[in-house]
This record gives sequence, C-alpha cells and structure tokens, in this order.
Amino acid sequence: MATPIRALRLVASKSSRTLQRMECIASQQRPSQQHLLLPAAAAAHRSSSQRSNLHTTTLRPRSSVGHNNERVPESAPTTDFGRMDMLGQTPVPSTSVDICMYDGFQFNSGVVIDGGDGALLVGGEAFAWRPWREGMRMLNAKGQWEVDEESLGVLALVWPRPDLLILGMGGEIRPLSPATKKLISGLGIRVDILDTRNAASQFNLLATERGVHDVAAALIPMGWKEGVGCV
Repeated sequence: MATPIRALRLVASKSSRTLQRMECIASQQRPSQQHLLLPAAAAAHRSSSQRSNLHTTTLRPRSSVGHNNERVPESAPTTDFGRMDMLGQTPVPSTSVDICMYDGFQFNSGVVIDGGDGALLVGGEAFAWRPWREGMRMLNAKGQWEVDEESLGVLALVWPRPDLLILGMGGEIRPLSPATKKLISGLGIRVDILDTRNAASQFNLLATERGVHDVAAALIPMGWKEGVGCV
C-alpha cells in the first residue's frame, strides 16, 4: 500500500506531464510572428505585394507630328465659316442688282436704269424695259398681269434661251394672265413671280450659282403704280 507521500508525488508527476503536453500543443497552434500583423500593416503589406505584380509603362510625350508628317495643333481649331461659303470665290455678275430704287435700278457694273423704266436682264446684259401699254397699264380687266409678245421678244432672240425667268412685279404680286403664261412657256422658259425686291435677290443668287445664261429677270420698279407709273 502506497504511502501518502508517494501518492502525492505520482499526482504531481502526472500534472507536470499534462502541463507539458498542453504547452506543446499550444506552441504548435500559435501563429508565427511574421503572420501576426496589425490590420493597417497587413493592408500595407498586401498593397505593396500587389504593386510589385503590376506592370507599369512610362508615359511618352505626345507627338507633335501626325501620321502624315503634318503638325498636330495644341488645341482644336475654330471653324472658319468663310471657307465654307461655296460661292465666296465666285465672281459676281455685272448685271447683279445692287440697289432697287423707287424709279429704277443700279447694277454691280455701275450702270443705272432710272426714270421709271424697268430692267430686262438677259445673257449678261441689262436693257431698259417698258412693257406697259398706253395709259401706263399692265393689268387686264381681271386684274391679271398681261404684256404683249413684243415686250418679251428679246427672250426669243437669245440662244441658248434661259431656263428660268424671274419676274419682279413691283411692290406687290399679281397673277399672270393665261396669254402671257402661254407666251413664256411656249419659249420653253419657266417663270417665277415675286415682288421686285425679292426677285432681285433671287436673280443675284441664281445668276452667281448657275450663270447669267441660265437665269433671266424682268423687273418693274418698286414705285410703280398702275395707271400712273413712277411719279
């Protein structure tokens, strides 16, 4: 039978071995010091590792020469609307109307038709024109604009004939009579009816764009009054 002292020694020995075994297990489960990083330090370490894996490229300065060896501007150029004007370099016809006066017209060539006369512009020439009948009248009984064949006879003489006749009727527009409409269409010419100011602007534009041989104009002065004329 074991003495009390020997029993105490056995218990102490077992406790010592149990304590050593627990310390051994704890040492195996304890993480190494290099993995014990604070959150901020761990984030910095991870960011450093990622940067080391990134591919970096040195930015080269922008080339000032394009692929066609032309200089590249530093900023986008402003739009020059003057260069977009397709008719900007086209010479103005000498018969283009500069001024519509009360009793006549002044042309780009410096020629002036006044005294109450109208103007007939055909083939690059300007003619004084008096299409009215006796009594200074151009309207028939129905209020339609009507002139005789002789008034437009020059259109039958020129060749090639103009494709379009722009008719300016003074300060107001009147319908063409069937006889006058038939006379003009019989020459193979289309007609455009406007007041004189707009007719002059239309002629200037089309004569510059298409040429003076394709477009003609017959203009009555702005101050014309039926039965009175320009007074």
